[in-house]
Amino acid sequence: MTGFPTRRQVLSGTAGGVLASLAGIPPAGAAFAATTYTAPNPRVRIDLNKGWRFVREDVSGAENPGFDDSGWASINTPHTWNAVDGADGGNNYHRGVGWYRRRYTVPSELAGKRLYLQFAGVNQVADVWVNGTYLGQHKGGYSRFRFGVTGVLVAGGDNVIAVKVTNARDTNIAPVSADYTFEGGIYRNVSLWAIDNLHVRMEDYAGPGIYLRQSNVTAASATVTVTTKLWNDSSTTRSVVVRSVIADKSGTVVAESSSTAQTLAAAAGAEIRQTLGIDRPRLWNGLADPYLYSASVEIHDVTAGADRIADVVTERLGLRSVAVDADTGFHLNGSHLGLHGVNLHQERAVKGWAVTDADHTQDFDLIRELGANAIRMAHYQHDQKDYELADERGLIVWAEIPLVNSVTDSPAFTASTQNQMRELIRQNYNHPSIVFWGIGNELTDYNGTATNRLLASLAGIIEAEDPDRLSTYAVRGEDPDNAQAGLHTRTTGFNKYYGWYYGSKDGDLGAWADNLHANSPSRKIAMSEYGVGASTTQHALNPPKPAPGGSWHPEEYQALFHEAAWKQLAARPYMWGSFVWAMFDFASDGRNEGDRPGINDKGLVTRDRQIRKDAFYWYKANWASTPTLHITSRRWTQRTDATTELKVYSNADQVTATLNGTSLGTLSSGDHIFRWAGITLKPGQNTVLVTATINGSTYTDSVNWTLA
Repeated sequence: MTGFPTRRQVLSGTAGGVLASLAGIPPAGAAFAATTYTAPNPRVRIDLNKGWRFVREDVSGAENPGFDDSGWASINTPHTWNAVDGADGGNNYHRGVGWYRRRYTVPSELAGKRLYLQFAGVNQVADVWVNGTYLGQHKGGYSRFRFGVTGVLVAGGDNVIAVKVTNARDTNIAPVSADYTFEGGIYRNVSLWAIDNLHVRMEDYAGPGIYLRQSNVTAASATVTVTTKLWNDSSTTRSVVVRSVIADKSGTVVAESSSTAQTLAAAAGAEIRQTLGIDRPRLWNGLADPYLYSASVEIHDVTAGADRIADVVTERLGLRSVAVDADTGFHLNGSHLGLHGVNLHQERAVKGWAVTDADHTQDFDLIRELGANAIRMAHYQHDQKDYELADERGLIVWAEIPLVNSVTDSPAFTASTQNQMRELIRQNYNHPSIVFWGIGNELTDYNGTATNRLLASLAGIIEAEDPDRLSTYAVRGEDPDNAQAGLHTRTTGFNKYYGWYYGSKDGDLGAWADNLHANSPSRKIAMSEYGVGASTTQHALNPPKPAPGGSWHPEEYQALFHEAAWKQLAARPYMWGSFVWAMFDFASDGRNEGDRPGINDKGLVTRDRQIRKDAFYWYKANWASTPTLHITSRRWTQRTDATTELKVYSNADQVTATLNGTSLGTLSSGDHIFRWAGITLKPGQNTVLVTATINGSTYTDSVNWTLA
């Protein structure tokens, strides 16, 4: 694992005198003089994203080193072949095979190291060869995977990596279907890792190999149990000491512990558990203070009196306690925190799924601007960058596997889905932002035997792998509240679309929630999805509910919907969280609605991240502490009716408005909505200006509307 970038240093030489120094380390929790620590990093990570060849078809013999790929396209990863055809409608995007090939010369100084080829995400099935040797197959489009390539990838020589990828429909791999485009390709990063023969395990479901379990976390103290999975790939028995060090942001050591020397046979592994106590910890406290420690595990080869640091893994550590109460909702570090946030997909215009770290960061900048304090990362495991950003920014995360719509009653489907559950947990166990593990979304056969047998097994995996976090599941809005599928987990989310697919936006959501809470007072419930479509080019004054599958999705209806929905949700603290569907418009090639086919337009921001819709500012006015002053319907620039209204979202106490320089007066509001009804536009251009004082500073916003 990469740990803190500032600590990624390769130190030469050995840790001189380590046995003597380790012998003097006090036990965990004992007082010791403050020392600073910089984690060594003997690992080498090499980026392999550049210089690939690609063809979107199945080609015989492409795995062979001598195959002629000169006619293939030159590409870099991340890459997908569905960025365009997966977002143009018709549900006819390419679902089949694509081949990738790359030549690479491994630095000769890596000879003698253990080499691993790592893929951060390939959709959906990947078969990998190096120099014509078949390494294996990975099934599942969203999790990281690694293959050991020692002895196959030749240091100092020319090597050929070949990857066959398919996103063809496979009923034995989840998801079989879902409301988004299943984009094919090596759409996340590719890298080569070189490590010592004595090392922290790399093949534990491609997890970090060290697992930081925290307990008894209070302002006074915290306990961290560090489990390290070791492996000895050398040809001889080694004597090993494991040292764990927890340091704060300044590098000051706050806890450390060393194991006694362990004998580890060749081609064998072991698990070492160490318990460390931290006095007066600075807690990871969400948006208010997302404080992160670093936890480093050093593997010392002390065979025959040596004292060599063979391997080091550093992970972030955020100390926090979490709980959900059926009446009072979510609690972080013992204090109530109402979770309000968004659902996030990994897709954007032009690039599709092949997004960069900078793209991930931009998404989180927009989510933070919105004022959200939680994210449901739908409907699959996301790139590590998303979880790292959530750790850094203090956002609470609901992470889930891609079990959507349907279950195939087969041993292969069950095994694959359970494997994806374990990959999600092992690979992301140390992220403090993750609080909820999701086992599925909107399974239509909600009372089916196969469905519930699988869900029960997934909930059991969570309890076995990580009993400290909370399991959850998202129930389809059309299903009964007591559907069996929603009863396996500690908490439950509900995807409710009152005011869009059914019912009214005005009151139905609140009435449903109150009824469920009254009838099932012990259930811990959340609103996992709610939202409506909106086009930034379609406008109407206070429009009625549009046809969801129709071509008319005026932006103003989305704003009215979210005004009503949030007021109902905010008034019900027993709901532990609510998540808008969705943060961004995204590709769903089977859709044909709104102003363009192939797009789910329920986002608060457009797919290209260029336009924040009016509803975005409604939530910003309610959720964010930053000053907000926004005139709605600003893109409705060409008007045909002289009589209209001016509506403003703001977190100011008062807003003053003028129309063409004439005062419309000053309004106060207790709900962040300021509305001047019945204003009259003059023929030609009209200028609207609003002004407000927020936290002692003056802010303005203006629009120009033209009356034909």
